[in-house]
Amino acid sequence: MIRRSLRIVSLIFAIALAIGVVFDGNVAGFFQHEHSGSATAGTAPSVKSERKVLYWYDAMNPQHTYNKPGKAPDGMDLVPRYADETSAEESAGQSIKELPAPSTPKERKILYWYDAMNPQHTYDKPGKAPDGMDLVPKYGEDEDAAMSNMAVGTVKIPPQKQELIGVRTAIVQRETLVRKVRTTGEITADETRIAHVHVKINGFIEDVFVNSVGQLVKKGEPLFTLYSPDLVSTQEEYLIAKRGEKYLGGSQFAEVSQGAESLLRSTRERLKLWDISDDQIKKLDETGEVSRTLTFYSPIRGFVMERKAFPQTAITPDMDLYSITDLSSIWVNADVYEYEVPFVKVGQTAVMQLSYYPGKSYTGKITYIYPTVDPVTRTVKVRIELPNPAFELKPQMFATVELNINYGNQVLIPQEAVMDSGDKQYVFVVHDGGVFEPRTIQMGAKLEGKVAVLSGLKAGETIVTSGNFLIDSESRLKSAMGGMKH
Repeated sequence: MIRRSLRIVSLIFAIALAIGVVFDGNVAGFFQHEHSGSATAGTAPSVKSERKVLYWYDAMNPQHTYNKPGKAPDGMDLVPRYADETSAEESAGQSIKELPAPSTPKERKILYWYDAMNPQHTYDKPGKAPDGMDLVPKYGEDEDAAMSNMAVGTVKIPPQKQELIGVRTAIVQRETLVRKVRTTGEITADETRIAHVHVKINGFIEDVFVNSVGQLVKKGEPLFTLYSPDLVSTQEEYLIAKRGEKYLGGSQFAEVSQGAESLLRSTRERLKLWDISDDQIKKLDETGEVSRTLTFYSPIRGFVMERKAFPQTAITPDMDLYSITDLSSIWVNADVYEYEVPFVKVGQTAVMQLSYYPGKSYTGKITYIYPTVDPVTRTVKVRIELPNPAFELKPQMFATVELNINYGNQVLIPQEAVMDSGDKQYVFVVHDGGVFEPRTIQMGAKLEGKVAVLSGLKAGETIVTSGNFLIDSESRLKSAMGGMKH
């Protein structure tokens, strides 16, 4: 009986103990929550448990995990990985790294301070410049290691500042450069087609057949007749020598026959030297009669440009009786600037136009480049030969001439990209990271806003085309500071 009573008492004590634990953990927590005012009467309290973080990882490289929050090497915030998102197998196989200690920026060594408005004025400590501006520090290391092997004056400009000063760039191209040169020219006669009529003996003009300037004459057409006492006597000598050669040429004495032949040959040669034609000598042989006058004929087909032959006029060998010009082919003398002459070649095609014949053009070839320069216009005359079968083109006409000058395949850049200091020309070449390098170039021909580069650049490089004046100012400032002694 007593043993049974003890068993009942033990059971009651165990139940009471269990109820006390529940009351202490849940019910007491309920009253504590009620006392804080965060729950309303009659509503059961909700207890939110905190999620457990297993590790942090780099979102761009999830395999890189860390044991605490922070920054990934790429600068992004580390992302937490919770326990309810990961299986037990994943958690067991995950290796967690320690975050690297934050790196402290390296202190830059200051060499000196300088006045931004007068970079040659340097100081050994910070302060105010004479103009009231704060002194600017000059650091010992380069701003960019890549700039150490570049030309003096290379600068680095941030993108924001580039946009502020209006920097524009262009890629260097290689193209075929053809330039059309438009100039003026003057039509003149072809000097190789001008004939001057003279006589080689004194005499008198009796009849004139061509008696006006501008008259078109044919080759072999009679011009005038000439009476000359010397010519008459020479004809008589020729006939005597001819008869002597006929009778004495067969003599048994060699000296006699040779003398007769020599006299005939000399008189015949004298007539020919006086421009007596073979036909006229033949007529003299056939008729055996001396002509009182001889007729002189036109040597070419052309227009009479000058005439000094008049009837009953005494003439001498030095007189230019007629000037006859063949205008079936003419010359045009065009003026080309001296710097363009090296690119003009003999045989090159030229196109000529006249205001008198609108819409019509004439094509010819360059046949000669004159060896002198006009000291006033600084031009060189270039001769162009053109056909003129209808005689439309007349000497002394003014014309417009176009020449296509081919400079070949060239490296071309915009003219506004070139900085000209007088003794040299240079451009700013763009490198990665906002680096601008001054590059000296050798310029060639200019054409329609572009300039050919003979050396200093290659196709594919990028250069500055706008804002280069401000970049040049900064480049000069840096060069000036770099050359200071301190």
